[in-house]
Amino acid sequence: MSYALSTLWFERQRYLPAVLAVAFSCLLIALQCGLLLGLFSITSIPIDESSADIWVAHPDVPSVDLGIPIPEAWQSYLALPEIAHTEPYIEGFAYWKKPTGGTELVLIIGARLGPDSIGAIRQLTPELRMLLSETSSAVIDEGEFTRLGIEKVGDTAEILGKRVRIVGTVSGLRSLAGPYLFCSLDTARKFLNPPPGQCTFILGKCHNKEDAPKVVERLKAHPRKLYPFTTQDFSFHSQMHWLTKTKAGIALGLAAALGLLVGAVVTSQTLYSATVASLKEYAVLRALGIPRWRMAMMVVSQAFWVGIAGIAFAIPTIFGIAFVGAEVGAKIMLPYWLLIFATSITLVMAMLSGLFALRSLRMVEPVTLLR
Repeated sequence: MSYALSTLWFERQRYLPAVLAVAFSCLLIALQCGLLLGLFSITSIPIDESSADIWVAHPDVPSVDLGIPIPEAWQSYLALPEIAHTEPYIEGFAYWKKPTGGTELVLIIGARLGPDSIGAIRQLTPELRMLLSETSSAVIDEGEFTRLGIEKVGDTAEILGKRVRIVGTVSGLRSLAGPYLFCSLDTARKFLNPPPGQCTFILGKCHNKEDAPKVVERLKAHPRKLYPFTTQDFSFHSQMHWLTKTKAGIALGLAAALGLLVGAVVTSQTLYSATVASLKEYAVLRALGIPRWRMAMMVVSQAFWVGIAGIAFAIPTIFGIAFVGAEVGAKIMLPYWLLIFATSITLVMAMLSGLFALRSLRMVEPVTLLR
């Protein structure tokens, strides 16, 4: 092990391409997967930013932004000892007519605005909720003004021929499809015009959050009538719908696999070339009686340390690029399990590259010293 490290250090220029290839592979895997997680976490913002523990939906609902109307009377199904509060929730797409001309598809989200509301997003302050009590008012993300063709808070536009006024903004809630318009239940009903007595979802809040899975299992006793989710399950359900619908996950996965392949090829060839260049040294070791398996272990050890060096170089670079991405609006999520996955795959790749480079040791014979 110490001989392998010494060789890497004194011949670091020779092994630098392998270290950079490993770092590139780790970087690409982590950032592509992190970008994928960040991209699809946007689709579940209305779920993740609410205070609800349970979401009751139509059995055929594909995701939170594609809800299907259900009777508000279904709240009676949540009349259980574990449930502290229930409320309706209205959501749907509509066309926003820009004052500057043209239209934009927007996602209208209507929830109760009281202090005990479980559907309103956490970013709606008491001041914003007061402003939203005004009929035909809405709140948008501060980055959506250009997209909606307006310039400032107080500007108006039209949705299906009905006037809407922007009364405030939130931050960090830009959408993947159409811009979010957060409003009251009455305003959402005015623009979306759902059938009388119907809503999009029914939300429930448990006395103890830990009871939510148990309540969901109990509600599943009504097969093919309603579809209950815990907040976490509905968030995952919505993200998976977008992942499989857009095929973006496959594209990003292929890009990450390509980076891994490039890193493996470069690392393997670098280790192979370095071993070939050191054949005389290996021949001396062979002449001294060092078994071939010991030399193979040294090559594999070099591959291991090349992998470690590449990962050590990649990790701070990953966080640096993620920080820059966040500054320009690209959400890159880097949970600890993703970093463990990326580094593990990269290290395994480096070790396999080392094993592939062992083919050069077949040419190591003491007789080569006489040539």
